[in-house]
Amino acid sequence: MSSSPSEAPTPPAPPAAPAGPAGAVGPIDPAGPADGDVVLEAVDLQKHFKLRGIGSRDVVHAVDGVNFELRRGRVLALVGESGSGKSTIARLLAQLMPATGGRLLLHGEDAATKGRRAFRRYVGRVQMIFQDPFGSLNPVHTVRYMLTRSLRIHRGRLRGTELEDALVELLERVQLKPAERYIDKFPHELSGGQRQRVAIARALAADPEVLLADEPISMLDVSIRLGILNLLQDLRDRLHIAILYITHDIASARYFADRTMVMYAGRIVESGDSEAVTQDPKHPYTQLLVRSAPDPDDLEARAHGARGEAPSLVKPPSGCRFNPRCPFATELCRTEQPPLLPVGEGREAACWGYSDRADKPVLSDITEALA
Repeated sequence: MSSSPSEAPTPPAPPAAPAGPAGAVGPIDPAGPADGDVVLEAVDLQKHFKLRGIGSRDVVHAVDGVNFELRRGRVLALVGESGSGKSTIARLLAQLMPATGGRLLLHGEDAATKGRRAFRRYVGRVQMIFQDPFGSLNPVHTVRYMLTRSLRIHRGRLRGTELEDALVELLERVQLKPAERYIDKFPHELSGGQRQRVAIARALAADPEVLLADEPISMLDVSIRLGILNLLQDLRDRLHIAILYITHDIASARYFADRTMVMYAGRIVESGDSEAVTQDPKHPYTQLLVRSAPDPDDLEARAHGARGEAPSLVKPPSGCRFNPRCPFATELCRTEQPPLLPVGEGREAACWGYSDRADKPVLSDITEALA
């Protein structure tokens, strides 16, 4: 996708003014809940997909027993390789598909929706930004039409000056200025970064409390990815939104997120402060993810990856799901599933190597173990 000069990161906009009259797209009331308060919580979340076929009883264990919290004014990154279940979790949180098990809690209350009205109320508070900014925007409609429709769904049938002011404010909030330059364009007339900004503006029309960003920069030119992350960071700081940032790039998680969870084969294997997780990874899989991040000075070490391939999620390995690829795996790892064990202040890792058991594996430098 091509980029344009307007995609260069722009200085943060001044703090938004308090919410105006009905229909205005202002920030969440600063007198509301404090930053750090839990907004959305996943409890033992599970998703199994049935395989098609006559007489087939097999299922794909896409997500198994996942727990986490999204907090106001904080970014939680969910990192893992393709097929680990990251996007499935985003769709479960957006309630675009039913969960097989577990619960979603919105401000501590069951968030399961039944019927269109309940779903509309839920999506007014939890919005999703998709990976492909072209596929998520209808190519036959203009930016004006898409934003107007979102505003009217979530804020009533705005008209006249009130509607125009809301449209301009949405576009300026995502740094598409002047708004008149973009408002009547079709998606194909915009660059990839501009399309993603329009998609973010459409989500903000609901004044959500939670944004689910499913790899929002992976399909954009490298030169404009930082601008999108800076925009989301600015929205988090000014609007105090809870953000789930899904990515396979652990380096961007360190830059953007307050906390990072690492996912492998449908389970969380490590969590903690983003700086600590990326600088001092504890789980062997996290160590491999960190080593796979681009580093021109360490090309030889990066050539050594984990042995074997990711496991089948139809019949996942018993015990730790990473054990077939782990150089430290013992019989304990192959027979018993490790819980998330404390490995530091506010940090956990699902590895028997951090347990007190006598038959635990002995961890060492993974680079030397894989050499």
